Amino acid sequence: MVAMSGGVDSSAAAAILKEQYDVTGVTLRLFTNEDIQLDRSRSCCSLDDVEDARSVANRLDIPFYVYNFGDRFRECVIDKFNNSYINGLTPNPCIDCNRFIKFDALLKRAELLGQDYIATGHYVRRRYDEKTGRFQLLKGTDPAKDQSYVLYGMTQQQLAKTLFPIGELTKPQTRAIAEKYGLVNAAKPDSQDICFVPDGDYARFIEAYTGKKFPCGDFVDRDGNVLGQHSGIIRYTVGQRKGLGIALGKPAYVIEKDIENNRVVLGSNEELFGDTAYAFDVNWVSYECAHSPVRVCARVRYNQQEQPATLYPLENGNIKVVFDKPQRAITFGQALVCYDGELLVCGGTCCSRKQAVS
Repeated sequence: MVAMSGGVDSSAAAAILKEQYDVTGVTLRLFTNEDIQLDRSRSCCSLDDVEDARSVANRLDIPFYVYNFGDRFRECVIDKFNNSYINGLTPNPCIDCNRFIKFDALLKRAELLGQDYIATGHYVRRRYDEKTGRFQLLKGTDPAKDQSYVLYGMTQQQLAKTLFPIGELTKPQTRAIAEKYGLVNAAKPDSQDICFVPDGDYARFIEAYTGKKFPCGDFVDRDGNVLGQHSGIIRYTVGQRKGLGIALGKPAYVIEKDIENNRVVLGSNEELFGDTAYAFDVNWVSYECAHSPVRVCARVRYNQQEQPATLYPLENGNIKVVFDKPQRAITFGQALVCYDGELLVCGGTCCSRKQAVS
């Protein structure tokens, strides 16, 4: 069962697998275009993408179905996204979509229908380590397209049942395969990350979706001195400089959000740097849970190059990661993902020290 988003990557994956397996294509209806005024050119998972996926399935002569997972998507992805922002976090909803929809709900559906595997168009690789008896998750061969960061939540059972046909390919190679098969989306542009916020205006979406309004409040410095007025705390994230709407005569950055008092703390770029990150809800992937410090390379955002660090497992299952060099804007709600070379070791959600040790 191949999850087909309507994009070129999953379409090429279906074409590759058809040469080895009996393939069924499925597209997940997570919302309608009308629900969020979606523009097809800006996102995946829209109504038009369903038709692109159907066209590809017809071209490949494979069965094709559309499954409506809208209720679960709202509960596990959209509602969690909204609640995270409202509580001062900066989430990555693509991680939750992979965790709760593609590799949970979809896999369960495939098993009910007697499918041996599911497959996706992610640029990652998996392999089985006979020494440890574990499936390992590896970065995609093309470093520019590697998507392992958003798949750190995969379990051993999920990895055992999932194929990644394009993990060894570059994007040009993937498009070449789509062209070879005459697929309608061979030249289709890549979609943006957050499918249900087509214009990137998270605050607008949250207010429209929840019906809540977020009042103005104070910009303050570290000492609590009022510097000006912000236009609603959900409009800001740690590390932000642009769009503050305040002139202080020197560059100012969001260094903290005080949700309880509806205040946004501003400071210098230097104040954004720290060498320690904590994470909870940790999932160990290629190795079993460590019980002593481990040298890793880690990153705290999707587009960051991983940095050398030491991972310290905490007694409660959470982790502390101390980087060799200070990192900019370690942001609560983002993912902290650790690697050993090409292997994804583990990942979790960035949080405060207090939350991690409690």
